Amino acid sequence: MLQADLRAEPIVLCVPEIEKDRYYSVQLCDMYSCNYGYIGSRATGNGAGCYMVAGPNWSGEKPPGIDKVFQCETQFSFIIYRTQLFNAADMDNVKKIQAGYKVEPLSAFLNKPAPPAQPLPEFPKFTDTAFKKDAFAYLNFLLQFCPAVPEETELRARFAEIGVDAGKPFDFEKLSLADKLEVGLGIKRGYEKIEKQRGEIGDDENGWRVGSAFGDRAFYHGDWLLRAAAALAGIYGNDAVEAMYPLAVKDIEGRKLDGSKYSYTLTFPVGQLPPVNAFWSVTMYDGKTQLLVANSINRYLINSPMLSEMKKNPDGSLTLYIQKESPGAGKESNWLPAPDGPIYLVMRLYWPKETPPSILPPGEGTWKPPGVKRVE
Repeated sequence: MLQADLRAEPIVLCVPEIEKDRYYSVQLCDMYSCNYGYIGSRATGNGAGCYMVAGPNWSGEKPPGIDKVFQCETQFSFIIYRTQLFNAADMDNVKKIQAGYKVEPLSAFLNKPAPPAQPLPEFPKFTDTAFKKDAFAYLNFLLQFCPAVPEETELRARFAEIGVDAGKPFDFEKLSLADKLEVGLGIKRGYEKIEKQRGEIGDDENGWRVGSAFGDRAFYHGDWLLRAAAALAGIYGNDAVEAMYPLAVKDIEGRKLDGSKYSYTLTFPVGQLPPVNAFWSVTMYDGKTQLLVANSINRYLINSPMLSEMKKNPDGSLTLYIQKESPGAGKESNWLPAPDGPIYLVMRLYWPKETPPSILPPGEGTWKPPGVKRVE
């Protein structure tokens, strides 16, 4: 991951040539948590290349040696690299690729003098009241690095009427008691709306929630509630064309998944594995903490690179055994260890296919994830 300061000048990301069968992506995110661009297998191919990331104040022609220019709406950017690992023995190959990822300021790339550096902002320290009393103080600080875009100009003017304005102080303690109550109540009600929206992202398909809540500014089309809910559900998620994330906390009958009481199966019929150009996985999380589940075989997911080591059913279908105890030596290759309590499953489809069968468009695709079934 990379934090990019784009205030003084653009940065240049160079990637090495990567073998055609290995998936990789570089996701560009702005301070609004919008994805404004991609480099990688799907977006630009696996050949070597150099790409420029510029801030909102940059203008000019594409410099020599640059394959493409990405312009960020905000003065800081978050950049996420993902490189496919095939198996444990592949780790050194991935490290070699990662060592080939290069980042430098544009001036260094062009071998020219650097512009004057911008002083590092004094980012406010995190506090226990960051999302309550201090919420608008943090927001005002961050907004100074986010020039207003046409879509938000009117909104910003309304915010300024109550003291929410780029770079301005906002001292909760100096507010009148009535205003303190209004601010507190407003934040509480707003957060409740965001939580409710998070639970309604996507459609229910065989017990899985299938939808897409991540994209660029055009994708959100002014739906700030969806953008906030997406950030709460899993900030910096990918665009649907890059990855889809069906998630399940219920079985196909709509009953809560509980590893302390039940065992489950997940069966992919013949020819109905997740349709992807890259790879797919099913990852197990503890439903209480959303953390990975410690287990005796150190297995936290099952993915498509593991297929050659797994056993198929006589009819050619593939069954995963989801339970806290081993299903037995003959089935352990297909075992996804579960927690001793609530289960939270996430399926990931990287670079999903766009032609049928496909999970795209989200919620309307011809491929549906099979339901998780309780073993009676």
